[in-house]
Amino acid sequence: MPQAFNMKDKVIVITGASRGIGRGLATYFAEQGAHVVALARNLEQLKALQTEILANGGACSCHPLDVRDVPSIQGVFDSIVAELGRIDILINNAGMGKPIPAIDITESDWDEMMSLNMKGTFFCAQAAARHMLPKQYGRIVNISSQAAVIAIDGEAIYCSSKGGINQLTKVLALEWSKQGVTVNAVGPTFTYTPGTAERLDNPEFRAGVLANIPRGRIGSIEDIATAVQFLAADSSDMVNGAFLLTDGGWTII
Repeated sequence: MPQAFNMKDKVIVITGASRGIGRGLATYFAEQGAHVVALARNLEQLKALQTEILANGGACSCHPLDVRDVPSIQGVFDSIVAELGRIDILINNAGMGKPIPAIDITESDWDEMMSLNMKGTFFCAQAAARHMLPKQYGRIVNISSQAAVIAIDGEAIYCSSKGGINQLTKVLALEWSKQGVTVNAVGPTFTYTPGTAERLDNPEFRAGVLANIPRGRIGSIEDIATAVQFLAADSSDMVNGAFLLTDGGWTII
């Protein structure tokens, strides 16, 4: 990676880091020389991630956090700063998707996904910004989705939450960039992880996905990680409030 995108010794906090995209991002940025702070609900999985990163020569600490538990968020971020002195980058990755036909959505379905995808994203950003703003420096990257700008059958809540994240990204970018904190978002397409393997390993489903991606392949963790790295880099200081799609062209059709 060019020096302009150097992550060495950056303190990078990643939510939802115990599995899937979050775990992949944690491993990637540890390999780039960052000190990764992994946050997720499952402490056992976090410890396994930490052990793997440390065994490979990386730097990693972990804290259990359910981002739906808003009163606990600030305390976790305060603990990180007390331990490491600062937070340079926050990657707001924690989220969920669950296909439900719109006619069948219940209030609890709505609240469950919105609480994790939208509310958790905002309050983690706020907690990080409370430490970044006084230092006049910080990078916040929200993991959104191509679903923020296209409709996906059966995904009324998920699409709404990701669209909300994009608008939230713009507002936070407007408010905080005057004090040195940029806020941007990345929008992946279907990405192969253990959590998506069941659907993507289904030949019919996979063919349907690929038919919508002009690039002709499923997304990878590295596709997302390099986009995040660009937005989080010091050299991208003038990129603010942006939504960077890593969708292989799905949304241009």
